[in-house]
Parts: sequence; structure tokens; C-alpha cells
Amino acid sequence: MDLMRDTDREALRTHLGGLYAGRPVLVGPGVLAGFLTTVGMLQQAGAGPILVLSTARGAGEVPDVEVVEVTPPETTSVTAELRALDPLVRDLPADVVARIEAFDPDRRGIWSTQPFISTDEPILGRPVTGGRPASFAALEDKIWVEELWATVGIPRATSHVVPPTRAALDEASAALGGDVVWSGDTREGFNGGGDYVRWVTTAEERAAALPFFAGRCDRVRVLPFLDGVPCSIHGMVLPEGTAVFRPVEIAILRGPDRTFTYGGLSTYWDPPVADREEMRDVARRVGEHLRTTRGYAGMFGIDGVLTADGFRPTELNPRMSAGAASVGASVDRRLFLLLQANLLAGRDPGLSARELESVLPLMDRVRIGKPVAVGPTRTSGGPVSHPVAWDGTRLTRATGHTGTVLEMGDTPTGFFARLEPCRLLEPGDRLGPLNAALMAFLDEEHGTEFGPVTPAPSLRGEPAP
Repeated sequence: MDLMRDTDREALRTHLGGLYAGRPVLVGPGVLAGFLTTVGMLQQAGAGPILVLSTARGAGEVPDVEVVEVTPPETTSVTAELRALDPLVRDLPADVVARIEAFDPDRRGIWSTQPFISTDEPILGRPVTGGRPASFAALEDKIWVEELWATVGIPRATSHVVPPTRAALDEASAALGGDVVWSGDTREGFNGGGDYVRWVTTAEERAAALPFFAGRCDRVRVLPFLDGVPCSIHGMVLPEGTAVFRPVEIAILRGPDRTFTYGGLSTYWDPPVADREEMRDVARRVGEHLRTTRGYAGMFGIDGVLTADGFRPTELNPRMSAGAASVGASVDRRLFLLLQANLLAGRDPGLSARELESVLPLMDRVRIGKPVAVGPTRTSGGPVSHPVAWDGTRLTRATGHTGTVLEMGDTPTGFFARLEPCRLLEPGDRLGPLNAALMAFLDEEHGTEFGPVTPAPSLRGEPAP
């Protein structure tokens, strides 16, 4: 199979579409706009009628299908919002259950959900796809990955894993010296978006961070602060091997008070060739280890930093993450979502790892940039959409067509904003400066409170941001 050919991709889509073809599909729960690609994938696969469980409208275009609104619990972080999805969908209000049963009275339907919902048990008597089993979710632990890096033999930064006590954390931090980063375990479940990460240097900063970890974690990983470009590398585990793709820049911006502000993702960035190949080798080795020892299947990503000494991994994302979706979008985002669902459902993927990896030249040719801003307070007045202009340092509101639009809307925990489509970068460009400019523009034009943020430096010979 040659995925560079449209006819072969269509044949694969037809094969994989058998998972959903002719069946009613329940999508969600989650932010409605975030399911636009999923609904398109299902329609393209020949699915029957579609019902989306929406927790908020979100930013940008929304799918034109039947929708039922579901009220999520009040949460104050992205981590809490995502953790709440599985309990929410397994204990739906009676009126929502009635809508579902009326939509699919013969119970022929199937769920298409997010990675934060378990596929281990049916929901309302219907099988679950798009999520992941608990055994895969358990791999997303910043403590356990230190054992993984050591087992696979990946170059990594020195770390200490200690209980969340003042003495243990002070000792581990002092042993590393200078700035350090604390990351909490998954005692209470998945955490992401930097919610369980703190950059600390002084005794006062350590004392301020300690209560957070002491109340939520059994163990904390202490790493030296890694300077350089935050980035990730992704692969997909198939039954007989692992396909690996190209690096992705992660726009993790820095505040003046040693805070991290998470932005978007980009495949425009190009690390030096030797670093790119090292990152791809890391992904292949990790994927093969997970396949042979854990029975893993599907997409995964390894986040890290391209430091002055090379790539240093920091975490494993055993799921279809935003970065993984970005590399897939260079080829055919709907097809990658469909392939992911089939792999986790245990169906024959219809192609080999080598055939899948053959799309790498297309990923290098078609670049994807996603400048994003996520804030903790809801906006007012409904969704926002208007064109913006970019002069290389600053974003401004535009009155005419520019090819790039700011889209902004509310989510259960605040707001989400993005530039869509992003046509402001060239191959080799860093996303970080543009994402920082997006946050400055939102502060100025829409009253958000990101404050001054700066991109991380390039330390390996790439163009400076």
C-alpha cells in the first residue's frame, strides 16, 4: 500500500471505516467545536446518524449534527476538566440517557470518545472507541517514565523521585543545584497542561509549591530545569512494528515569575538533522519496547527539550495527543483518527508500520502550525472570530482578509483561542514568538491576563526565535 497515492488512502479508509459503517455513533462528551474533525471522519467512514454530547460550544466551526448538551461539574483546571469526562459519561442525567435511547433504540450504536475515557467497559451497553484502556492510561506517569528511559537506554537528565516532604524535596533540589522542576505523580489520575509542574529555585518558591504536591501526590520527580526548545516526537505502534514521524515544537512560554504558560504546536520548526534522527530513534525504541512488553497499540508521543546537549525526554503521552494529531494532519487527519480507533479496537489496521512511515516526506512538505491560548476565565458575548495581521513581531486586528483568523470561545474551565488557519510561518520558523504575540494581542484586545511571556531559546544551531 502506498499512502502517497489518493486511491490507496481511500481503499484504507474504506477498510478502516468498517468499524463505524452503518452504525449510529455517540460522540463525546466534550467541547463541541473540538469534534468537528471526528464527525467528519465518521461521516466519511459511512457511519449512521451521529449524536454529540456537548459540554461547551468552544472556538471555531461546529459540526452540523444532532447535539445534546451535558453540564459538566465545575472545575478549575484542564486536568480536572479531562478527569471528569469518564465519570460524567458513565453517570449521565436521566434526560440525556433518554435522548440517547431514543436516538439508538436498538442499541446498535457505538461510542467515539476522547483518550481520557476508558474503553474497558461499555457505556449504556454500547462499546467505546477513541478512548484507551486503563493499562495504557497508566503509562502516562512522569515518575514511571524515568524507569522507562533507563530500561530503553535513552540519554536523559539526572532526576530524583522523592516523597512530597520538605526535607526530601529540599535535599533532591539541592543535589541538582540551580533551577529545578517538580512534577507530581498520578495518584489522583491523569494530569497535564503543566498543572502538576512547578519551576522552583529559591527556598521561598519551594515552600510555596510544597502544599500543592503534599496534598495530591505520593511521589514527586525533581529534574534540573532544561533550557532549550520544548518539543515532541511521535510514533504509532502497529501489530508488527512502530512507525515514527517528524519532530514537533511545543510553545511552552515563560513568565517573569518562573511560570510556564502552555501554547500551541508546530511542525514548521526544524531541528538539526542529527537531532531529528536521534529523536526519531528514541521514539522507535520506546514504541517497540511498549509493543513487546505492554501490548501497546496506537499513537504515542514523547515530550522533552532540545537542550545544548541534545534531546532530553521528560514525559510519555500514550494517546492521540495534540502533537500527534498535528503530524497526522499533514497527511490526512481523519485517516489517522480512524486508524487510531481501529488499532485500539484490536482490528486489522490494513497496513504495515513501514507503509505508514512512508508518509514522512509528506509530513515534511506540508507543515502545520497551531498557535493556541487557553485561559482560566470565560469570555463574554459568545464566540469571537476576526482576521488578524502579523508583521513578524506583533499581531493586530485586521479589517480585511489576511488568510488567518482569530477564533475564541468558552470551554468548561475558561476559554480557548487559536489562529486558524495559521499561514504566518515558513519552514524552519519557530512557533514560540508567534504564540507569545497571540497572548499579548489577547491581553490588549480582549482583556485576558497572560502578562508578558517569552519563548524558550534555540541552543543547537537552529534559527533563534
